[in-house]
Amino acid sequence: MIKRALMLASLAAGALTLSGCEDLMTGSAPELDIPEIAAGEISQETMVDITRQLSSDEFGGRMPGTKGEELTVALLTERFAAAGLQPGNGESWVQEVPLVEITGSNFAPLTITNGETDLVYDYGSEWTGVTYREDAQTQLANSEMVFVGYGINAPERGWNDYEGVDVKGKTVVILVNDPDWESEGLEGPFNGKAMTFYGRWTYKYEEAARQGAASALIVHDTAPASYGWNVVESSWGGPQAYAARGDNPPPMTLVNGWVQKDVAGEILAAAGQDLDALTKAAKTKGFKAVELGMTASTSFQNSMRSFKSQNVIGVLPGSEAPDEYVLYTAHWDHLGTCNPPAEDGDNICNGAVDNATGTAALVALAEAHSKAGAPKRSLVFLAVTAEESGLLGAHYYATNPVFPLDQTVGGVNMDAFLIAGPSKDVTVVGPGKSQLDQFLEAALVADGRVATPNPNPEAGYYYRSDHFAFAKQGVPMLYVDGGEDLIEGGREAGKAISEEYRANRYHGPKDEFDENWDWSGVMADLQLMYRLGRMMAMSSSWPNWVEGDEFRAIRDESCAASASGC
Repeated sequence: MIKRALMLASLAAGALTLSGCEDLMTGSAPELDIPEIAAGEISQETMVDITRQLSSDEFGGRMPGTKGEELTVALLTERFAAAGLQPGNGESWVQEVPLVEITGSNFAPLTITNGETDLVYDYGSEWTGVTYREDAQTQLANSEMVFVGYGINAPERGWNDYEGVDVKGKTVVILVNDPDWESEGLEGPFNGKAMTFYGRWTYKYEEAARQGAASALIVHDTAPASYGWNVVESSWGGPQAYAARGDNPPPMTLVNGWVQKDVAGEILAAAGQDLDALTKAAKTKGFKAVELGMTASTSFQNSMRSFKSQNVIGVLPGSEAPDEYVLYTAHWDHLGTCNPPAEDGDNICNGAVDNATGTAALVALAEAHSKAGAPKRSLVFLAVTAEESGLLGAHYYATNPVFPLDQTVGGVNMDAFLIAGPSKDVTVVGPGKSQLDQFLEAALVADGRVATPNPNPEAGYYYRSDHFAFAKQGVPMLYVDGGEDLIEGGREAGKAISEEYRANRYHGPKDEFDENWDWSGVMADLQLMYRLGRMMAMSSSWPNWVEGDEFRAIRDESCAASASGC
């Protein structure tokens, strides 16, 4: 039902009218208490000042565990206090997040051989890889290679790309995204065009490890990955942070990496196979993995350090139900230095848009809510660490919550406000999943705007930002992005700005602050975020996921076990 509604909405020119939003909700949903909320006093000066500071070279790209983190945490605690918040973790403004950082060096080429022909690929430009293991030396030697299609094992969907093949100690070659990512609509074994969690690289590496593989290499292809090789190279080319795993870590491969699509084509051709033909075959249920008769070898050294990064938490206590909580989340971290640097030698990944803007929004919204007075429920402003390393700070909080999750009503996540001018719409990532859509509809009516489904559902954005960590624990979360139907230039202009950012600045050294930015669109989006959070905080309702959603059972179980809250 939800998939059908989404498909129809997508086919109908992409934009959801307000009545279309209703199609994304269950008709049997109980009526919710959704109060009217006046516009908030949100400071553009705060947005500009904090975004400028966080993305300055002084902050060094805000890599967790660096001076940039110290400066960021100090700035946020100072501004949260000045905004009228209280420390969110007892008497502390921070929650410590134990991390391990592994930095690879001295990478040998990736050498592929069938005993007669050697194929040699350079690190960085043709392949990249890391280890999740805390070993000083990583050595992948003559590991047999197996093409496993999309690398998915989903019993509930009757799909297993590993069926009938033993990959223990071997190197698996995996396609990015889901088998049906090229669908026009949102119907299919893996939600059609919309990426599921099975399409994410995080899942593919985890499943390869569960299958006993020594190495997992994902074939990079720009369209299904939704980003270019430059993003892979910059994101995977420096220090990698991971959550401390304790005494009983999950299974881990020796090497996880990516190869260029042309590289994968050459490897398969040397094995007597054709990448295009195998890709086509892998899209059908019952696909059988293919032993390639080739082996993979590489090596590199690793330096490790254990450290504690920090989530920054401020709270505005509620006036009537202080033990019921509404979340605002944004990640404060970025990549530190970029590899490779820009042509002009600049190697700092400043992360102005991603996500100095979202972090600044936490402070600006905290100021606005404080000025309006405490709402009935408590508002929590959570700036999380290590999003760029795999949502680590959000996952840590969600599994070690300061405020009980069964007393957390829901939340709004903010990740990268693209500076594009005011728009007629907003982009909803993952519409139709929860009753929070009804709050969103009311806020849009108040703002005189409409909702548009994510124009790139194949990118899997719902599984790529911090709200996902809370959704996995059952907490309903909204992820609403800026719109693309710009007041000046319409959808064509909005699409061009979005594509330019992704091609030239996203996860690169040119995501920098610009004094000439037009903030009017961002401020309009913040007004929507303000209304959404305050509506939830002034409501008496406990919104849930819609019937049939993947997170509904988790929330229901959590609520059933709760003596208070939901």
